[in-house]
Amino acid sequence: MSIPAFGLGTFRLQGQTVIDSVRNALDLGYRAIDTAQIYQNEADVGQAIAESGVARDELFVTTKIWVDRLGADKLVPSLKESLRKLRTERVDLTLIHWPSPGGAVPLDETLGALAEARQQGLTGQFGVSNFTIALLGEAIDIAGRDAIATNQIEVSPYLQNRAVTAYAREQGVHITSYMTLAYGKVIQDPVIQQIAQRLNATPAQVALAWALQQGYAVIPSSTKRANLESNLKAQQLRLSEADMAEIAKLDRNERLASPEGIAPAWD
Repeated sequence: MSIPAFGLGTFRLQGQTVIDSVRNALDLGYRAIDTAQIYQNEADVGQAIAESGVARDELFVTTKIWVDRLGADKLVPSLKESLRKLRTERVDLTLIHWPSPGGAVPLDETLGALAEARQQGLTGQFGVSNFTIALLGEAIDIAGRDAIATNQIEVSPYLQNRAVTAYAREQGVHITSYMTLAYGKVIQDPVIQQIAQRLNATPAQVALAWALQQGYAVIPSSTKRANLESNLKAQQLRLSEADMAEIAKLDRNERLASPEGIAPAWD
């Protein structure tokens, strides 16, 4: 199953807030939900899905393995615990959330455990997140490029991550963009706002369309139903080459996700 181009992110949302967000999203037609062990909301996401009435086989659910569970003895048990919380027998995609800090757990060990999880039917696909060119190349060498379903990385008009995205494209590895709106910063940008006004669109739709037109999947989050509904319309918005060129100029290598002690040496 290919990764849907548009999904719902749940980072920083917990309790009733994430339950309502997922419920509203599913009601509006979202069918891809992205969560992670470290978000501590898998049980809430599972509850929202279970109560939505949407058939499980219509959904694409992604979770991510945290860095203290990347070892061969911990990964599969931790994924089974995630499945219990999500109230499902399998997820569609499991990602290495961050590379093992300092390479404490060899990548081949983690990828081997993910392959075992897939063989057991616990996950449909597996991939990586926050991987640099060197790490992505290592993952491809170990597992094969066809086995790496995606590299989920921070990409926004302010952090276009060109080196990594170009390498992934060369290798045929799909990119999922997170923080595409840069915590809302880019929707305040005058260039994005001008394009939005000209196209009778919202600034968020413009930023999301910019990522979609490059072939990336996007997973924006929102706690407001109106914004969830509006964001979906980015899929129908087409930016001109001139629009894309204007947004390309906004890159300023402004990275928002780089946790100390966990983040790799970025490209």
